[in-house]
Amino acid sequence: WKAGIVPLAAGIPRRIGYLGEARYGLINELQRLDPKRLPTTVARFAALAGPLEADGDYPLPRLRSLPDDQHRALRDLGLDESAGPVLALCPGAEYGPAKRWPAAHFAELAKTMAARGWQVWLFGSARDRDVTQAVVAASATDCRDLAGRTTLSVACDLLALADAVVTNDSGLMHVAAALDRPLVSLYGSSDPAFTPPLHPAARVLSLGLECSPCFERVCPLGHTRCLVDLPVDQVLDALPG
Repeated sequence: WKAGIVPLAAGIPRRIGYLGEARYGLINELQRLDPKRLPTTVARFAALAGPLEADGDYPLPRLRSLPDDQHRALRDLGLDESAGPVLALCPGAEYGPAKRWPAAHFAELAKTMAARGWQVWLFGSARDRDVTQAVVAASATDCRDLAGRTTLSVACDLLALADAVVTNDSGLMHVAAALDRPLVSLYGSSDPAFTPPLHPAARVLSLGLECSPCFERVCPLGHTRCLVDLPVDQVLDALPG
């Protein structure tokens, strides 16, 4: 309902959506969803914009970050791209803790990569500060915590400079994929077949437990083993170089 009310209130004449969710009157061009033909979220949204190719293919727009914007972001946040390769960590996930690799694991990863001469930058919104601060504290390294300190566009400019990105299934994961960054994506309660990072070189790590994907915000079994049991060494092995 919420998604349908906004375009109606804005006076948008064509309001296209899939049949369901009791949105008659709010959506005035209803389509039937064929989940087998359109298995991913992005394909389903792309199909609403117009006919897909015969094989269900759709264009993948890329994000572009300009050097001047990157330099401004570095200057404003006191970052130095030349101080070593940059590992970007995105330890948050707005949906809930069942999508978050443990902060202690991120911290161990940060400590290991810092010892190898990498810079570690942490990204997220202001709501992610608790987890990014926990990563910094547990790693005992000079991580740069940028959570809540950037706009989305500035986060894009800085992620574009990363030599590698490790992230939960989150919005920033999709940003990093669209920026063509070397990417390791960690999946717990969600399904990498449904919301994959749209980059051919992205590495997806998922334990594929019998209880996952459950699509819950909090683990219904109380253990979140799908992420807790995903070892740091496996993530290290998936990183480039």
